[in-house]
Amino acid sequence: MSTATKPNHIGRKISRIRELRDMKQEALAQALGTNQQAISAIENSETIDEEKLQAIAKVLGVSVEGIKNFSEEAVLNIIGNTYHVDNSSAVNYGCTFNPLDKVVELFERLVQAEKEKNEYLEKLLKEK
Repeated sequence: MSTATKPNHIGRKISRIRELRDMKQEALAQALGTNQQAISAIENSETIDEEKLQAIAKVLGVSVEGIKNFSEEAVLNIIGNTYHVDNSSAVNYGCTFNPLDKVVELFERLVQAEKEKNEYLEKLLKEK
């Protein structure tokens, strides 16, 4: 049994984070002012200079440490511990109200305001 650790392949981590962000190499290249071939070369490199890594991290919306410490297993672990099939502990980011009800409510208030305005104007006309 080997106790050797996996090499810290920064390029693969950048590639995986980019994929998780649903970003193509071309989009990353454009944001960095380079071309797709340069991004491909970066993603195939085990190391990358710190300045370039900072620029990539900024475009991907993560920290440099986030890239260096990225672990696919950790991501899957977080997802697995957060969302369950029965939704018993899933976070609900959906609406807690019916948006259509809110639209109808707003429309009814606007109609009522218009009625009140018309009544006021009619009253002013009758006074003259």
